[in-house]
Amino acid sequence: MTAQLNPRGDVAVLVPAAGAGVRLGPGRPKALRLLAGEPLLVHAVRRLAAAASVHTIVVAAPPAEVEAVRALLAPVAPVTVLPGGAERQASVAAALAAVPAGPEIVLVHDAARALTPPELVESVAAAVRAGHDAVIPVLPVVDTVKEVGAGEVVLGTVDRTALRVVQTPQGFRRAVLTAAHSAAAGDPLTDDAGLVEKQGVPVVCVPGSEYALKVTRPFDLALAEHLLAAGA
Repeated sequence: MTAQLNPRGDVAVLVPAAGAGVRLGPGRPKALRLLAGEPLLVHAVRRLAAAASVHTIVVAAPPAEVEAVRALLAPVAPVTVLPGGAERQASVAAALAAVPAGPEIVLVHDAARALTPPELVESVAAAVRAGHDAVIPVLPVVDTVKEVGAGEVVLGTVDRTALRVVQTPQGFRRAVLTAAHSAAAGDPLTDDAGLVEKQGVPVVCVPGSEYALKVTRPFDLALAEHLLAAGA
C-alpha cells in the first residue's frame, strides 16, 4: 500500500533517486550523499512533506539501497520506496505506476535539489490545478551565452532573453505524464517536461527559486552547505 501524507492533498510527488552522481566524485549514490550530516534525499523529502498539498511521495531508490532508504525516511515522512531503474525515465515511470488512485496532479522532483522550498512545490501544483497540463519552475539566464564550434571557436552570441534555466519540481496533470512515459520507454531525456513536449503538450513556466539549486558537483554541495547554515 502506498504511504500517504495529507489525505486531503491532491498532489503526488515522484522522486527519482537512483542515480550514481559520478560528477560529485566517488562515494555513495548521489541522493545519499551527506549535506550538513544528513543525506540530500532526507532534506528533499522533508521539504516536500512540508507542502500542504502533498498527498503521496514515491521515491525510486538505488535497487541495492531500497531497505536502507525506507529506514532512512521512516522518521521523516510516510514515503513509498521502490527500486529505481538504470535510467531516470525508468525510475520515474516505476514511481508513477505506484501512485494510488486519487491525486491527479503529479510532480517530479530531483532529490539533488535538496533545499527546494515548500512554497515552490505549492506554486507549481497551483499552476497545474489552475488548468495547465504541464508546468516547470524556471530562472532567467543571467550570464552571456556563446555558441561554440570545432576547435572551441565562438560562432556567435546567443540571445539570452528567451532562455530559461529549468528546475524541479515539474508538475503535470497525471494523465498527461502517464501518456508521455508510456510513449517514452528508454528515452534518455533527463527532463520530464521534454517528454511531454514530444507529445505536443504546451509547457508553462512559473518563477523558480534560487534555493532550488541542483547539487551536481562538489562546489554545489559546498554552496548548499553555506545556504543551509544561513537559514535556507
